[in-house]
Amino acid sequence: MDQSKKTMRHFYCRDVLWDTFEQMANDFDCSIDYLINESMRYYARSKNYQSSAQPQMPVSQPAHSQQPQAQQGGYGGGGGHMAPPLAPNSAPARRPPPPPMGGQQAYQQPPPPARQPAPAAPRPATPYQGAMATGPTLFLIYNNQRYPISKDQFIIGRGSKTSDLPIKDGNISRKHAAVIRRNGTYYIKDLGSTNGIDYKGMRIDNKRIDEGDVFHLCDYELRFTYRGE
Repeated sequence: MDQSKKTMRHFYCRDVLWDTFEQMANDFDCSIDYLINESMRYYARSKNYQSSAQPQMPVSQPAHSQQPQAQQGGYGGGGGHMAPPLAPNSAPARRPPPPPMGGQQAYQQPPPPARQPAPAAPRPATPYQGAMATGPTLFLIYNNQRYPISKDQFIIGRGSKTSDLPIKDGNISRKHAAVIRRNGTYYIKDLGSTNGIDYKGMRIDNKRIDEGDVFHLCDYELRFTYRGE
């Protein structure tokens, strides 16, 4: 098996975890893909599932790459090799020891030492959120009307109170589909509807929205454009 082969995967994760990985990727100057791969590799190793694949290091590694061991005890419980153990005759440590290995205790946050204030968390959120806000505005054209997509999740469905674009038809599910914005890129996603989403005659689960894309929900046409009027 080719250990270096990569395949695009689709999965759900909690928003707070994704935000944490985005901040870590910004601090470490690497991609979120690299962090997820490394997290999976460390966790597999902690459960004695060995892999011969070698990690792909980021282009540049910051000098404070070992800081997460002191700030977040949860990362130390996976592989157990992010910080070397203290020598028997070394001076008293100025940071808390690694959390105990094995069991559920390895994933619990250790209490901060009383004599050392908690380190300040990095604050890349403001510039990153500003980067998300940039980019062209996506417009949905439905029934000869233009709807600007100005939120991270734009719901299309039969429910008038639960949908941003309600379509009153029994063949349309209550929450049929959603237009999702992620890192300035838009995607259309089926929300488990009965009749699905059609794109060029094929039923799809999700797709990135490109200029001029046309989708059909039953007999209803949804056209997308990044061009203003």
